[in-house]
Amino acid sequence: MRAVVLRELGPPDRLVAEQVPDPEPAPGQAVVDVEFANITFVETQLRSGRPPVPAMAPRLPVILGNGVGGVVSSVGPGAHPALTGRRVITTTGGSGGYAERVAVDATGLIPVPEPLGLAEAVALLADGRTAIGLLRAAAVRAGDTVLVEAAAGGVGSLLVQLARHAGARVVAAAGGPRKAAVATELGASVVVDYSAPGWAERVRRQDGRVDVVFDGVGGEIAAAAFGLLARGGRFAASRSSAGLS
Repeated sequence: MRAVVLRELGPPDRLVAEQVPDPEPAPGQAVVDVEFANITFVETQLRSGRPPVPAMAPRLPVILGNGVGGVVSSVGPGAHPALTGRRVITTTGGSGGYAERVAVDATGLIPVPEPLGLAEAVALLADGRTAIGLLRAAAVRAGDTVLVEAAAGGVGSLLVQLARHAGARVVAAAGGPRKAAVATELGASVVVDYSAPGWAERVRRQDGRVDVVFDGVGGEIAAAAFGLLARGGRFAASRSSAGLS
């Protein structure tokens, strides 16, 4: 089968398509014929040689990819035969997703209902569970004022919508007019451009203190957002992208 292999850390051109052996399902595993592979920000960090933490640095060569969607083509001993032919999304355990086929734990398969496209389901796999986990951890409730950083990004855009659905007032912070416009379309009550000086002070003047901050940037922006928290407020960080590309 074909797979995208990383043999040398660096820019995207270090990812090269190669022929590799087909996976065989071990006991309790299923083989998924991959139609869509998720590419996350963390995977770009791994590829470039700048992992979020040193322990995440990949051993080369490696096939990156932790989220895929496709159809189950076969199962190993102990996995239910009825899984064969199912449209599913799943995680790979950290690597192997940039390939035509992948062997995964059969118990981790998530069936995709027919009205939902596989592309959309895969797009929600990583960021969706992150956003839901953050919302629950921060215990967002009706009446809260919630500041969402990187509000036009994958996790941030979902948090804007989930917080609104929970009855919160959402202050969306994004970098630049184009991203600010996206946050407005998503229904944020207030939108600020954190690439402009004094953005945090404008939030303070208009909304006072906030109850929850969802930090998806880190660095100076996170520090400024932290300063907006009310006493007893909750600060939930998902990643630190400041200064990285």
